[in-house]
Amino acid sequence: MSADGVDLKKRRMLVAATSVVGAVGAVYVAVPFVVSMEPSAKAKALGAPAEADISKLEPGQLMRVKWRGKPVWIVYRTKQNLADLPSLDDKLRDPKSEVPQQPAYCKNENRSIKPEYLVAVGICTHLGCSPTYRPDVAPADLGPDWKGGFFCPCHGSRFDLAARVFKGVPAPTNLVVPPHQYLSDTTILIGDDGGAA
Repeated sequence: MSADGVDLKKRRMLVAATSVVGAVGAVYVAVPFVVSMEPSAKAKALGAPAEADISKLEPGQLMRVKWRGKPVWIVYRTKQNLADLPSLDDKLRDPKSEVPQQPAYCKNENRSIKPEYLVAVGICTHLGCSPTYRPDVAPADLGPDWKGGFFCPCHGSRFDLAARVFKGVPAPTNLVVPPHQYLSDTTILIGDDGGAA
């Protein structure tokens, strides 16, 4: 004991115990605030990659997948579709995909990783309508030069089967190709390309 009648050992022990209890209490109070700042499960799901099983997709067919609240199209293009793509270059606004609407690994004449599969966000680059898939060749309403593609009924924008925009339509750019990768021959992961450049 000190001359003032204070036990310094007890005081140090009480100060240490109070500090520990105070720190635990602060953590206990802070945890709910930190957890409340994390995105909800719904928000996480909206930003999460989406898997697509293309095992049942046949040549000429389109399937739709939802990713980040947007429709993503996967089109299994036929050999004829692929052969027709270069013949449309002079009718297109950006045939070589110079505007960066796709990852670098899809900046090619097919705008895809595997030539037979197109993966594109199904939202028109004009005002956000969703174009319709028109695989038919030379229909009366689209003319004799139409070799299949996407037609936006809102304002008449047209895109070929590589999702490239035609000249003279309201849409200013090609459709967006999202980041994606093949997990296997029959599974595509949309929204995550594994860091590919």
